[in-house]
Amino acid sequence: MRIDLRSDTITRPTQEMLEAMMQAEVGDDVYKEDPSVNALEEKVANMFGKDQALFFPSGSMANQTAIKLHTHPGEQLIADQYAHVYNYEGGGVSFNSGVSCKLLSGHRGMITADQVLSAINPPDFYHSALTSLVCIENTTNKGGGACYDFEEIKNIKQVCQEHNLGYHLDGARLWNALVAKNEEAIEYGKVFDTISVCLSKGLGAPVGSLLVGDNEIMNDAIRVRKTLGGAMRQVGYLAAAGIYALDHNYDRLEEDHKKAKELGAVLMDLSFVKKVEPIETNIIIFTIDEDADNFISLMAKKDIHFYGMGQGKLRFVTHLDYTQQKHEYFLEELMSFTF
Repeated sequence: MRIDLRSDTITRPTQEMLEAMMQAEVGDDVYKEDPSVNALEEKVANMFGKDQALFFPSGSMANQTAIKLHTHPGEQLIADQYAHVYNYEGGGVSFNSGVSCKLLSGHRGMITADQVLSAINPPDFYHSALTSLVCIENTTNKGGGACYDFEEIKNIKQVCQEHNLGYHLDGARLWNALVAKNEEAIEYGKVFDTISVCLSKGLGAPVGSLLVGDNEIMNDAIRVRKTLGGAMRQVGYLAAAGIYALDHNYDRLEEDHKKAKELGAVLMDLSFVKKVEPIETNIIIFTIDEDADNFISLMAKKDIHFYGMGQGKLRFVTHLDYTQQKHEYFLEELMSFTF
């Protein structure tokens, strides 16, 4: 039995999702004539109470478009040192927008309003880059699926308003945070200028992210997407997968969180596990006393796969394809494992 916990991006469309895709009505989305894409964009925009949503082939492209919309070359954004926009988007912040990053040392990838306030460069001091944007990530990837306290999110918004800064949310796993904390998407829409959300992680769609915002910031988004090579034609087949995912796979994210916490409980009882970081959603990060690479290799021989994160850290990510049967099998394998 193959168990793959490397990421929640490795899921494959279910038969029901494939059927929804094959039944999709499509058109040329470059001309905004794909009815399935239009329906997905309207659905997600309405979820957040925003004027527009735009479909993208990847979350990185959606984030990079948002940064481009908020900034000018030579300016600076504020983000946590773990931020996906800095660590995992190919240097796109500097390459695409000519913007630098001021990185903060937050807690599990989460920063505070006080940290943001102290990181803003004086706007009349022309020797430093002009601060123009704050980017936060919820849940945090490198932070182990941690969820922001919504009050702190609002506190950061207050700082952004007082200093005329844009406010972008990298919400690749926002759905997980909403389910875990029983929050509503529309409340996030009231706070952030732009939000990116991903369909191909916990929701199980094969491809796709969206960027949402109001007309004032979003009117140029389609132009930036074109510049980055993101214009697509009969993409409604993929949009239909996204609609199916939102309609059928949203509430079940709670199952992924439950499995993750059960894995964490077993790990904490294993003699060779040094530390298990707090588990809020579907990501488990832990360290062991033994050689991490050896542990990965030994488990791979059992057809159980996961990643090392460096510095002795290991990561499991639960997801749609990690079934209850696989979960129970893996729990037994963990409890009986010896080096």
